[in-house]
Formats: sequence, structure tokens, C-alpha cells
Amino acid sequence: MIRHVLPPIPSDWASLLTEMTESESYRMLLAFLSGELEADEIILPPRNDIFTAFELTSYESVKVVLLGQDPYHTPGMAHGLCFSVPPEIRSLPPSLRNIYRELRNDLGCPIPNNGCLIPWAEQGVLLLNTALTVRAHSPNSHKKCGWHLFTDRVIELLNSKPSRVVFVLWGGEAQKKRTLITNPLHVVIAAAHPSPLSAGKFFGSRCFSRVNQSLTEAGLPPVDWQIPDV
Repeated sequence: MIRHVLPPIPSDWASLLTEMTESESYRMLLAFLSGELEADEIILPPRNDIFTAFELTSYESVKVVLLGQDPYHTPGMAHGLCFSVPPEIRSLPPSLRNIYRELRNDLGCPIPNNGCLIPWAEQGVLLLNTALTVRAHSPNSHKKCGWHLFTDRVIELLNSKPSRVVFVLWGGEAQKKRTLITNPLHVVIAAAHPSPLSAGKFFGSRCFSRVNQSLTEAGLPPVDWQIPDV
């Protein structure tokens, strides 16, 4: 049962992460998640969505990393992409509403009628949480179960890329990963978290235009940040 707690890692990520997935820390992570299920806890996002970020954004295509903390803990909200919600969800989480507000102020993008960020992922924006699962109704409940080692390895792999990657670190938890980003080719853009608790410092950070400037300086196409209505 333990081996099947998580779905297969998709795309070109699987071979890159072989050493991690064969490690003792990964086995302990699987055992932890298996124990949660045996205790009848609900794990979010649903099993098949846990690695969606890697499915939609291959290693080769990554040019931006947007780092979140852990998935939404309300059933129906998390679908494997940080800050994103499924397109049918129309009551958006406060952090995402603040992201859209800053995006409008920064680049003039109209606020869409949905919170599905798949169009970003399809352009090479890896929407990565530092923990890829959470117990329903219990934020940060999987923060210390081993996901941090997995996502640290993902960041180390991206740090080794020979083309520019722009790392967007919102809030203190994300900024702890800054020490893993040592390649001078890459760019780190840090700002306050878009949560209502710190949004006053987040607004005006102009992260989206700064990302695009960093990409174009390296000869890479900018991100079209506008999310279409559905």
C-alpha cells in the first residue's frame, strides 16, 4: 500500500529525482502519508493531483518558480498548483485575490472570473509548494513530514539549469530556500506573502513585471500573466 500512496512522478522529472525517491527520507514520507490514510484522514490535493505542477511544467521548460507553502486545506480547493484553484471555484482565496490585485496594478491585467493558474504552468512557471500535501482542515499539518527535502532537491536541480530561472519567493517560508539558489545565472525576486496578514507589504512589489524583465534580459520570452475568463 505504501508504494501507491503517491502517483508516479511525471515527465522528465522522474529520472532526475531517482536518487531522492529511492532515499530513506522518501520512504519515511510515504510511510507518514500511508499512516494518515490508515487513520482515515483526508489528504489534499487528491492523489492524482499531487504532482500536477510537474506534469504541466517539465524540467526543461521551467523558466520561473513561484514558491508557495502548502496546499489549500479546504476540500475542493487544492489541485496541485500553488495558489491556484480549479476553474469552477469562484470564491477565491484571499491570497489569490491579492495576487490578482497586484497583477492588475503592475501590468494592467484585468481580474479574471476564476483562479485557475494552469495557463502560467503551461508557459514554464513551476507552481511549487514546499509541502505537496496537507491534512484536510489542518494547515501546515504535513510541513515536517519530509516534503521539504523533496522540494529542496527540486530547487537544487533547477539551480543547476544552464538557462536562467527566476525564483519568486513570497514570505518568510519561501525565502528560507534562498540559500539553495547559488547559480549567478538565476534571479531571485523576494517579497512579502500575499496573505491578508502581510499584503500591505506585498502590494507595490511589482513582481510580475520584474520577472518578465529578468526573462527578456536573458533572451527568454516573457510570461503572459493574464488568466483568461472561463
